[in-house]
Amino acid sequence: MRDFVGYGRSVPLDRWPDGALVAVNIVVNVEEGAEAAWPDGEGNDSWGEYTIPIDPAVRDLGTEGHFEFGSRVGIWRLVRLFERFDAPVTFGVCARALERNPPFAAWLRASDHDVLGHGYRWAEVSQMSEVDELADLEHAMRVLPELVGRPVRGWYVRSFPSERTRRLAAAHPDLAYDSDSCNDELPYWTDVDGARWLVVPYSKVHNDTRYFLAPTYATPRHFAETLIGAVDFLLDEARHGAGARLMTVGLHPRWSGQSSRATAVRDFLAHVSGQREISLVHREQVATWWAEHCG
Repeated sequence: MRDFVGYGRSVPLDRWPDGALVAVNIVVNVEEGAEAAWPDGEGNDSWGEYTIPIDPAVRDLGTEGHFEFGSRVGIWRLVRLFERFDAPVTFGVCARALERNPPFAAWLRASDHDVLGHGYRWAEVSQMSEVDELADLEHAMRVLPELVGRPVRGWYVRSFPSERTRRLAAAHPDLAYDSDSCNDELPYWTDVDGARWLVVPYSKVHNDTRYFLAPTYATPRHFAETLIGAVDFLLDEARHGAGARLMTVGLHPRWSGQSSRATAVRDFLAHVSGQREISLVHREQVATWWAEHCG
């Protein structure tokens, strides 16, 4: 059953446990190598640097190259920015992408950043059978902890979850929450087969996919202005009694890892870093806080 009410005017948390009014979680989507590609017998994926699909009978070397830029160059450019600003972030990882980039897998394993499961392949689960979707989830949840050296507690899929996605995630013993909704800004509890389940919503608005989806960001400056305007408004809102706020930012190495677009990420990090009432946080930290204080 759909919920059109949510928290309404009664937010259950005035501040985050660390004292911040606004928590900012940056999610870096690591998909490069997990997309559909001819060498894997899966056809083409149109979500590279342009969204114009090529004839399915022709191998799309251009889009393959755009994805490869993300894993070869873009991810490391973003990593350098996060290190410069000492910013904790969440990596939403497709397991096959991590398998194919051992240097990044080793870096992530040695880091303190948290990991959000994003499938084994980067595929539309809404077009899969339940058997295939479950197999993909279980495959990812076997591979990811081995690669990163720690448990994976959260889950989200490519753009369109199926009607069974949340049920399958909730049934997995290692998962504690999902991020397959964009219907709120704050975490919330829902019912899955009679049990309480935590949802930490994602954002398709504060997301670099908007470079390609109308209304688009014509320049990185537009993306930076959107992010800075949003966090400033959330902080102002919280100062006026609206309660604790959460802002999720979605990034992709093949897009925001381009030198021009990375300026938006840099400028946003520079804006929020050092602000006492704003915290950069891991997604699992948000889930844990909510379970402990709003459970």
